[in-house]
Amino acid sequence: MPVITLTTDFGLRDYFVSIIKASIYREIPNAKIIDISNSVSPFNHSEAAYVLKNAYYVFPKNSIHIVGVDSEYSPENKHLLMSFDGHYFIGADNGIFSLLLEGRNYDKLVEINIHDVSISSFPVFDIFVKVAGHLSRKGNMQVVGVKTNKLKEITNVNPVLNQSKNQLLGSVIYIDNFGNVVINIKKKYFTEVQKSRDFVIYANSIKFYKIFNSYSEAIDFNSPKNKREEEGKKIAIWNSAGYLELAIYKSNPTKVGSAHSLFGLEFRAQIRVEFF
Repeated sequence: MPVITLTTDFGLRDYFVSIIKASIYREIPNAKIIDISNSVSPFNHSEAAYVLKNAYYVFPKNSIHIVGVDSEYSPENKHLLMSFDGHYFIGADNGIFSLLLEGRNYDKLVEINIHDVSISSFPVFDIFVKVAGHLSRKGNMQVVGVKTNKLKEITNVNPVLNQSKNQLLGSVIYIDNFGNVVINIKKKYFTEVQKSRDFVIYANSIKFYKIFNSYSEAIDFNSPKNKREEEGKKIAIWNSAGYLELAIYKSNPTKVGSAHSLFGLEFRAQIRVEFF
């Protein structure tokens, strides 16, 4: 039973996701379809890559991952099929795949060339599904495309360390469903730069002096519940993907706000870490 995943910016309000799934079942009747996310911010390559790279590897080998973000075909946005790490990825050459790879090498890459079979202006619905069907039948990648080594690179999403190595600049790459803000600083890199020094994280007017390994670690459960600092507590943690995350403990974005709204941090907003 082939596993097909969807990562799109189509949302759930419209009919797009449903007809993609219907098209997959028509092409691959025994498919197992799993949504990674259909709520990626519109045309947000960095967010799509973050979501996909932290999910794909959990799926069985030979899973087929359809990426429907900024997927309309054009001379500057061609369609690609990539095999990498035992998985297949179908999407547009808009930088998402380069962010997914993070400097690693893909196994094989082809430029999809079956657009003459398209029946609409919705490539995820027809072209990407056709390619997924071909792969599910163990078809050769070069039957649906021409081998290429051209992959659009996006490299402007890395943290920046100053020459004195006492200041690290990061930026927001993702805001989750709870309004928690993910920064493009990984724990391994941070530890290498920190060298056991003390630090302060500046997020606009908010300061953090410690990074926890989980949300619950930030709470003193030895104190009586009525004396604990819990809901509303501002915390920095290393999230499950190993990235720095700024959060408010048990925040409800629809009622009392979140790190995103209360800290004033939008996508690409900058944070600063000072070491001393």
